[in-house]
Amino acid sequence: MDDSKNINIQKIILTTVATAGLIGVAIVAPNALQVIKQFSPNKKRWVKEKYNMNESIKNLLRKGMLEKVRKGDSEFIKLTKKGDELIGRYELGDLKIEKPKKWDKKWRVIIFDVEEKKRGLRDLLRSNLNRLGFVKLQNSVWVFPYECEELIFLLKTKIFIDSDVLYMEVNRIENEKWLKEVFGLK
Repeated sequence: MDDSKNINIQKIILTTVATAGLIGVAIVAPNALQVIKQFSPNKKRWVKEKYNMNESIKNLLRKGMLEKVRKGDSEFIKLTKKGDELIGRYELGDLKIEKPKKWDKKWRVIIFDVEEKKRGLRDLLRSNLNRLGFVKLQNSVWVFPYECEELIFLLKTKIFIDSDVLYMEVNRIENEKWLKEVFGLK
């Protein structure tokens, strides 16, 4: 199975379960398939997607992203903390910064000190800053020319490193000419 397609199906399943809270096992696949049907008019493909959906649910259960819960005669699945963290990572991929027409001549500087035991979260932060267009001044110091405080707040809370990251707005950075060139600023 194509990994990128599998990830998209997993994202749909996790989001469906997260939205519903506790959801019946028999209900997950049909609800998630409704989402897929919106993107794929090919009916033959739905049969394949239903199989992929069931395999993805089994895979998410096996990986500990979802867990089964029994209530009376019914079986439900719910999101685990690990699954919730994965949804946060999916949502991070959707983050974008809107560039204004005119630069306000302020730099946004992100400084972080994430301890070694949280190395994976630190790497996730770095990769997202890079993807969003920040420039690395030092390993733990990144800069961007446009307003992004809300996005950084969301990023910090989604990857659970809020107290380890500091957001600043500064008027000048020493030797900033090269930064202006990188961002195409005057």
